[in-house]
Amino acid sequence: MALAPIELLVIGFPGNQFTGGILPELETLVENGVITVVDALLIIKDTDGTVDYLELDQVDAGEDIAALGRLLTDANGLLSDEDVEEFAAALEPGSSAAALVFEHTWFTPLRNELLDSGGLLLANVRIPGLVVDEVLAAVAELEDE
Repeated sequence: MALAPIELLVIGFPGNQFTGGILPELETLVENGVITVVDALLIIKDTDGTVDYLELDQVDAGEDIAALGRLLTDANGLLSDEDVEEFAAALEPGSSAAALVFEHTWFTPLRNELLDSGGLLLANVRIPGLVVDEVLAAVAELEDE
């Protein structure tokens, strides 16, 4: 059966300061069947610019990283070396990032009904909240003129 929509998030941690603060919410999303983490990497850029990356399920670098790795259902190689290079290029030296690929499992029942009824998902567009805020502010400004 086809997967539900897949999304990629790259979360930066300036100064390599991953505190694990996002873990409780990620755990809740996974436990409640909202998302399934299907791939993940930790990308580290040293102060000299050297880049390294580790699969989270292979990391033995602290309790918080290990807990993040345990959310990973089954690393399937969706993240490529080219992806890592692109994400690392955006990192400041001395920073790290977690790249999380997850399936929107909340969508699975609707996907099944769409397929059973002969429907097709023709588009799946994610619009970042900051972009929506900017558009709404611009619309409000135009309405005030």
